[in-house]
Amino acid sequence: MRLVSVSLLVLLVSACARKDAPVAAPAKAPAAFAPVSTDVASAPPATGAPATLPPVSGVVQETLGTSDYTYMRLKIADGEIWAAVTTASVKKGDRITVVNAMPMNGFESKTLNRKFDRIVFGMLDVPGGVAPAPDPHAAGPADVGKIDVGRAGGPDGKTVAEIFAAKSALKGRDVAVRGRVVKYTPGVMGKNWIHLRDGSGSREQKNDDLTIATADTTALGEVVLVRGTVRLDVDLGAGYAYPVLIEDAKLSK
Repeated sequence: MRLVSVSLLVLLVSACARKDAPVAAPAKAPAAFAPVSTDVASAPPATGAPATLPPVSGVVQETLGTSDYTYMRLKIADGEIWAAVTTASVKKGDRITVVNAMPMNGFESKTLNRKFDRIVFGMLDVPGGVAPAPDPHAAGPADVGKIDVGRAGGPDGKTVAEIFAAKSALKGRDVAVRGRVVKYTPGVMGKNWIHLRDGSGSREQKNDDLTIATADTTALGEVVLVRGTVRLDVDLGAGYAYPVLIEDAKLSK
């Protein structure tokens, strides 16, 4: 009888253990940095600095190119993986290493009309060190003429230079700013990225160009009114850091 009781107790404990064992949550796509691309990422937008992987090394099996990126299917030690770097001269059979690799799940390239279940974005390792990564949101050389845009009205209206000057006080607050779009990078990490200037500030003081993240669309050279939230010291990894970023922005004329 004692043996039967002990056996029943063991079975009950085992059943409870199985019942109460935590169920692994579905893996979420890690946040990814904002690469330069006209592709649209369907993965969730980053909410903080993404985790990087160790260097990814492998032999190139296939390459796909866009105006901004070289996509590579790599044969690695435990299988294959897709990687993307700023446009580079690589070919099938090359052994390469991607550093500062940040993963993204469910990335959809509209340019290639292709969805990658898993891909890593990073920088191509080169002899003598890593090739410097270009700032994907630095204002480009687009000629949009002389910029002299009037200050946004209302109590939240600021100029670009005023936002930089009062950034600590404005942290987490909503502001309105009117300016001309000097660079527009649509569809990166589920957002459109804009550089806005209104003629205030200067290049020397680095307070004349404001980075905007929005779901709305615009075009290079347009004058828009931006309303959004001021975020400070946003670090997307791989050197992509912004002292001031306007997030969740809404655009209007």
